[in-house]
Parts: sequence; C-alpha cells; structure tokens
Amino acid sequence: MAGANPPQPANPQPQHPFPTYHTALDLPLQARLLCEIIDTVPIHDIEARLASTQIKPEPEMVQQVLKLSYNSPSAAVKFFRWAGLARKHSEHSWNLMVDLLGKNRLFEPMWDAVRSMKQEGVLSLTTFVSVFGSYCAAGRFGEAVMSFDVMERYGIQPDIIAVNCLLSAICREDNQTEKALEFFEKIKAKIPPDADSFAILLEGWEKEGNVAKAKTTFGEMVIRVGWSPLYISAYDAFLNTLLCGSQADEAIKFLQVMKGKNCLPGLKFFSNALDILVKQNDSARASLLWGIMVGSGLVPNLIMYNAMIGLLCNNNDTDNAFRLLDAMVFHGAFPDSLTYNMIFECLIKNKKVRQVGKFFNEMIKNEWNPTPENFTAAIKMLFDGDDPGMAIEIWDYMVQNSISPRDDAANVLILGFCSLGRLTEVRRFAEKMIDGKIIISESTMTKVKNACYKEGRSAREMYDNLLRKWKSSCL
Repeated sequence: MAGANPPQPANPQPQHPFPTYHTALDLPLQARLLCEIIDTVPIHDIEARLASTQIKPEPEMVQQVLKLSYNSPSAAVKFFRWAGLARKHSEHSWNLMVDLLGKNRLFEPMWDAVRSMKQEGVLSLTTFVSVFGSYCAAGRFGEAVMSFDVMERYGIQPDIIAVNCLLSAICREDNQTEKALEFFEKIKAKIPPDADSFAILLEGWEKEGNVAKAKTTFGEMVIRVGWSPLYISAYDAFLNTLLCGSQADEAIKFLQVMKGKNCLPGLKFFSNALDILVKQNDSARASLLWGIMVGSGLVPNLIMYNAMIGLLCNNNDTDNAFRLLDAMVFHGAFPDSLTYNMIFECLIKNKKVRQVGKFFNEMIKNEWNPTPENFTAAIKMLFDGDDPGMAIEIWDYMVQNSISPRDDAANVLILGFCSLGRLTEVRRFAEKMIDGKIIISESTMTKVKNACYKEGRSAREMYDNLLRKWKSSCL
C-alpha cells in the first residue's frame, strides 16, 4: 500500500453522498486544514502541502480526516501515505482506508491495503465486513462471497459471525435475499447457522414480501435452533411478512403457537401489525390480535388504542369501541380528542340519536370538544332524527364557548328549523348569527325564502326583513 500509486476511479462513482468537512462543525482546526488540502489541492502537490503544515497527524486526527475524505479517494491515499511516515497507522485507520477504497469501488487498491494490513498484523474480521459491504453495494455479490472464501488465507477464521455479516450485507441490497440464501445453503453444512442467520434471511423476505420463502426459512429455523424468547427479531419479521402478504389468519395461528412457547413478540410488533390490519380495514383479525396481546399482559399505548378504536368505528362497531374506551384508563392510556371524536363521528354516521346527545355531554364533561365538522354533522343528524332540542343545546355550547369556525353549523341549524317549519326560530337565530358576523350562505337564504313564501304574508315579511339585514351584513 505504501508504495502504490494513488488509485484512479475507473468505475462509476457510487450514487450516495459521503459526509465532508464542510458540514462537520466540531472538527478541530488542524484536521479541517488537512481536509481542505485533500479537497482542493491538485493531486501532485498534496504531499508537499501536507508536509508544509508541520502538523503531526495523531491516530485520532487521521481517522477524523479519512471519515470526511471519501469523496477524494486518490487524495486520501496520498494523505494516508504521508501520515504513515510519522507513525504506524492504527487498525481503525487501516479499516477506514479499506472502507474508503471499497465504497469508491477501487477494489484492487482495496486488496493492496488488505495485504498491507496482514503484513502489519492488524487485519481482522472488521476489515472483511467492510469488504463484503462494498462489494454488495456495488452489486458484485459473487466477489463478496469469494472474499469470504479467502478469509482463511489471510489468517481470519470464517465463523458464524462472518457468515451473518455477509448475509446481512447481501440482504441490505434490494431484492437480493435469494443470493443470500444461495450462500446460506452452501455454507450451512460447514458452519451451522444460528438464530441471527435466520433472522437476517427472514428480514430479507419481509422486505421483499416473499411469504413462501419466509415460511420455508422459518420452518428450518424452528427445526435447527428451536424456540426462544431471544429470537424476537426473527419472529417479528416472519409474522410481518404473513400480515403484509394478506395471510393474517396464518399469522394469528403462529401467534397462538408462539404464545404457547412463551415466545410472543413485543409491543412493537403488535403496533406494526395493528397498523397493517388497519390499512387492510380488517377489524375481525385486528380484534383477535388485540385479544392475544392484552391476554398476554402487554399494555397497549394511546396510539394503539386510537388505531383500534378508529378501525372499529370505521366498521360501525360502536359497542366494542366503547368497551375499549372504558378499558383505556386501566392501562394508563387516557383518551384524547381523537379518541372521542372518532366515536362521536361513528355515532353520528350511524344515526344513534340518543347516544350522540349522551356522548356529547360525556365529551365536554371530560373537556374534549367535538371538531367543528362533528359539531355540524351532529346538529344536522339530530334535526333529521327529531331531536332539535339536543341540536340547539350543541349550538348554544358552541356559541357560549366561542368555538370556531361555526359558519357551517349555523347554516345547518337554520336549515333544520326550516325543515320543521319553525320560522320564528329561523328568524331569531339568523338575526343573532348575522349580528355575530357568522356567514349565512346564499343557498341557505334561498331555502329560508322558499319556506317563508309557502307560509303566507307575515312569513314573507319576516323573510324580507331578514333579507335586508343579511344584505347589509354582506356590504
């Protein structure tokens, strides 16, 4: 490495950006100066400029500079060589150099550095993990596997940790879990897999949504390593794959088995699973999942309660929504505005006239107001459901508590009185609304006119007076 010419990037550069010294706000002054030389000085003048600084590059400084020089690999090699003249590089600095070259797809110089590390006695598994990752990021999976195969030649024993690092590097890339499986099948007779090996593959199948492969891998996992509460990440990945693959019944069956083995996943899985079932609008299976979770002693949080209550309300299951609402406080999850408004909206939508009034009073007692949209919808539904008294009570609450906007609710209230032929209240409420700068729409005024003109002369005069007041408010 020390005598090699600086590498020239023959291959296209990777697409992802590397960090630079420009954004490293806490970088020491001397390290910043070295980074600036690497970044701006012509390649042939770099070593002279570095020497002219008379900076003594300590290992920590070398590492700081290398981490911020991935965009300038040729200059970084010059810097590395210059810094090595003052003192031997640390293992960490060598590993950074290998990573820098690999991430820039300069694989021949990368291997020169690996060979130099062997000579220096600082080569380790960490080095090969970097090599695996660089080859996989470049889409050169065969060479990543070949790197694993030559580890012993470099004095590094290929063990299950190395296997898992390579599996992870392959699966990190999109749609490559099949290649990871090929390597797994080849190596498992020589180096028996552990739970982490299966977890990595299962997470790969989860990312790709491959239910069939996930089932096969999970089956082999159970045979080879058995059951354990320590394998939660593998279980999570497998169950998520089933759920996302529209196999919720299978997922729930496996959950029941896992519960019997005392190997249930944690709250994070149940939260993710609930999100999936909510998106699928699957309240029946979500309820089964919920029962397993709560029955196992796991305590749902407010977000999970709201997700479940929202799903039940979306399926018009107000009875179970109320049951969850009552249970929340016992688990320390106190209902909020969203909780109450989802249930209130569901009651309105299902025309539960008596329950709407009762629930409205419970909401305001607990200091949670309906949304303006729910105020409007409730007033309309109560008029349609022959309970104008409750509609007026809700409107009065809006006025007394200065809830805004209330234009829509005001118009609905006026139209409700029109539909009942209660024109005296139309006039009384409309005049107060106009005085209160509430906007009564033109279409509402047209319907008031139609209702008044059907009732005779006095009603017409009432409307004409109201119209004049309305027009003057619009000026």
